Amino acid sequence: MDELILVGREKEQEILRKALLSREAEMVAVIGRRRVGKTFLVKSVYAEQMAFQVSGIQNASNERQIENFTYRLSSVAQREEPIPTPKNWFRAFTLLIDYLNKQEYQGKYIVFFDELPWMAGQKSDFIQGLSFFWNSWAVDQNIVVVICGSAASWMVQKIVNDRGGLHNRITRRINLKPFNLSETIAYFRSRNIPLDQYHTVQIYMALGGIPHYLKEVEVGKSAVQNINDICFAEGGLLRDEFNNLYPALFNNADKHVAIIRALATKRQGMTRMEVSAKSKVKNGGTLTKVLQELELSGFITAYYALGKKKKDKIFRLTDEYSLFYLHFIEQNIYQGADTWQHLSQTQSYKTWSGYTFESICIKHLPQIKKALNIGGVYAVAASFLKKGTASEKGTQIDLVLDRKDQVINLFEIKFYKKVYALTKADAKALNEKQAIFQSVTNTNKLIFWTFITPFGLKENEHSVNTVNNTLTLDALFTN
Repeated sequence: MDELILVGREKEQEILRKALLSREAEMVAVIGRRRVGKTFLVKSVYAEQMAFQVSGIQNASNERQIENFTYRLSSVAQREEPIPTPKNWFRAFTLLIDYLNKQEYQGKYIVFFDELPWMAGQKSDFIQGLSFFWNSWAVDQNIVVVICGSAASWMVQKIVNDRGGLHNRITRRINLKPFNLSETIAYFRSRNIPLDQYHTVQIYMALGGIPHYLKEVEVGKSAVQNINDICFAEGGLLRDEFNNLYPALFNNADKHVAIIRALATKRQGMTRMEVSAKSKVKNGGTLTKVLQELELSGFITAYYALGKKKKDKIFRLTDEYSLFYLHFIEQNIYQGADTWQHLSQTQSYKTWSGYTFESICIKHLPQIKKALNIGGVYAVAASFLKKGTASEKGTQIDLVLDRKDQVINLFEIKFYKKVYALTKADAKALNEKQAIFQSVTNTNKLIFWTFITPFGLKENEHSVNTVNNTLTLDALFTN
C-alpha cells in the first residue's frame, strides 16, 4: 500500500510545531468531525516525539476503557507481564506518570489521547484523572499533551469551556475542517490521481472534503464512475455511512438526524421555527442544543439574512455527503450497476448540482474575495430573501457581500458544463433581482453583479451590460 502523505493543513501543522518548540508545557485540543483526519495530522507531525498514545473505544464501558489504556501502557513499557488494570482513572494516570518519569527524552515529547469523548463517557472519572495528570505533574514537564475528539460540541463544552480542573488549561486549539477544493485536488495529485478541476468539483459535491471518503477515489475512473462505485455499488464505503455517522458523534442522535433530514428538504435553508415544525423537535432548549452541536461539528451552517435580526438567522445543511445520501443514495441504493451513470443525466441532478455548487462557493468565500482583489476589505456575507405577495414579486439572492468600501456584490452562481452564455431573459432576471434588492434595502452603495460558473461567461451584449465580474473554477481552487 502506498504511504499516505500529509497534504495541506499548513496552519494546523504550524500550531503543532509551535507547541513543540515552546518552552512551556502545552495542552493542545484538536477538534473536528469524524473522518476529517485529526489522528493522521497529529501522528504525521509528532511521529518522532510520540511517547504515549491511546484511543477511546466507541460504546465501551468505563472499565473497558481503563483496560484498553492499561494495555497500551503495558505495550509501550514492553512489560513481560501486563500491568494490572486499575479500578479508576486517577490510578491509571499515576501509572502513566510513573512510566514517563522513567523515560529519557531529547526535547519535548508527546502524550496523545485520541477520541477522548469515548474515554470520558457517562459515569467516568476520566476528566478528573486528566485534570490531576495535568495540574499535579504535566504542567511542570517538557511535554505536549494532545487531546482529540470527533464530538466537537462535547470537546468544546467539557474540555475547552470546562469550569473545573481543566479551566483555561488548553494552550492551543485546532478546529480541523474538511479539505477545501485546493487541498482536495492536491490530495488527489499526491495519490497520482490526475483529475481536473471539473471532475474534482463533481466528486466534492457528493463526498465533501473528508479525506477518509476521498481516499476511496481511484485512478483511471471519471467522477461519475468513482461516485457510482463509492456510493452505490455493493460494498461501497459510503453506501450506508449515513446510518453510522451521527450515532458515532452524538448520544441519542435521533433528533440530530431528524433535523438533518428536515434541512435536506429545503436547500435554501430554514428558520428555527421551520426547522422545529419540519423535524418535530420542540422549539426550546433541546432544539438549541442540537442545532449548536450540528453547527459545531460542521454539518450545518447558520447564515444571517441581510437586514434581518440576529434571531432570524437561516440554518442550512452544508454537509455534502449527507445531502447527497438523502437526495440520491437512500432511495436508489438497490438499483443495480451504473446507478449514478443514469441519475447524473436527470433533471433532478441538474437542480441538485446547482444548489450544491452554490453552497460550495459560499464555503470558499475567502478564495472568492481573493479573486476579486478585495481580500483586505471587510465584508459581511449574507443571504437576501424577499417573499412575494399578490401585488409584489419576490426574489432570493443566495450570496450577498456587503463591503465597507461602499460596494455590494450580488452573486449569480451556475453549475454548467461549458462556457455559459447569458441570455436576454437571464439579464432581465438579474436586473429585476437588483431592483427588488435596492427597493427593500434602500441602499445607496454601488452594486456589482458577480457571476460564478465553472468555465466562465461568454462575452455578449447581455453579459457586458449586466455582469461586472466573472469567476471560474480557478478562483475556487486557490489557497
